[in-house]
Amino acid sequence: MSVLRVYTDHDITNLLFTTDNKEKMAAQLAEAGVRYEQWETDAELEPGAPQEDVIAAYKSDIDRLIAENGYQTVDVISLNADHPQKDEFRKKFLSEHTHSEDEVRFFVAGEGLFTLHIGEKVYEVHCTEGDLISVPANTTHWFDMGPNPGFIAIRLFNNPDGWVANFTGSDIADRFNRLDN
Repeated sequence: MSVLRVYTDHDITNLLFTTDNKEKMAAQLAEAGVRYEQWETDAELEPGAPQEDVIAAYKSDIDRLIAENGYQTVDVISLNADHPQKDEFRKKFLSEHTHSEDEVRFFVAGEGLFTLHIGEKVYEVHCTEGDLISVPANTTHWFDMGPNPGFIAIRLFNNPDGWVANFTGSDIADRFNRLDN
């Protein structure tokens, strides 16, 4: 189940807002400048599915976003618990970072925890199948796929090089929740 939790950035015990209502999630995230929407997920795809199959299954939605926002790069990240680099990828994504362009991620299957550090708040977005989140350029954030990942996500970028992170060096991500699946 998708859930949004909002905390102060200095105290994880200070929960300001929580909901699993998708409309309320979208409204709260929109106030912070973050796009959140739902897509239909009727394609039968499992983690490890070829990138071409995943992109083909959602081509019309991908094309719509490209037309609206000028994205230049589309790729698929698909990991399962047997992936030999799962620990390396998890560690990399868990460090607070920014991108010089929007990072858009659509969850075709599985789950992940996107955490955004905006102003003096931390927004934890537990994304599940059908969730699309767009993290605006230069927004500090991190992502947890859990110790035993099982997800497929389509990513769209303005940067032709795709996923390029600018790590902040902050340890804030260490003080907030992890996805324990």
